[in-house]
Amino acid sequence: MSRKPEYSKKILKILGEKTAISVPELTGKIITSNGPKNSLYAITRSLKGLREAGLIENINSGQNDFARLTKEGKKKVHSLVLDSETTLVNTSWDGFWRIILLDLPENRKSERESLRYLLKKANFVCIKNTVWISPLPYEYLFTNIKKDLGLTTELMIIVTDKLDPNTATAFLEAIKT
Repeated sequence: MSRKPEYSKKILKILGEKTAISVPELTGKIITSNGPKNSLYAITRSLKGLREAGLIENINSGQNDFARLTKEGKKKVHSLVLDSETTLVNTSWDGFWRIILLDLPENRKSERESLRYLLKKANFVCIKNTVWISPLPYEYLFTNIKKDLGLTTELMIIVTDKLDPNTATAFLEAIKT
């Protein structure tokens, strides 16, 4: 059984909580006193793999090496949050609809597709080409994504307790399919 994916997820989770962290501090946070002897090697390989995948980047300050997430790495961290079995999201409806308007131009197609993927993972339903809706409280996650990726005008988040009957019907039709 490979432990590398576990280390990669741990590294991404730690980096998701900080702007940057020194590589020795990052390694220290992951290694436990009863961990396997080859864990330092596995962590080093995981860091290399994450760098090669474009998810993290190294910054040398002259005294130390630091690691930080790239834009793609931030997307991956948000995806891991949605995949986590320990994510505590209330699945009973609180009476509010979350509506996300996503408008990214064709030259940012890969970014748009990544965001659509995250919206689907968060159980949002596309009711129009750029309009996504969900009753689940993921607006904070998408607020962070918006901030992290600098999507000031390309992504709008609306939380409301009122929908016109046609929109509500469109949502119900979309979830049936």
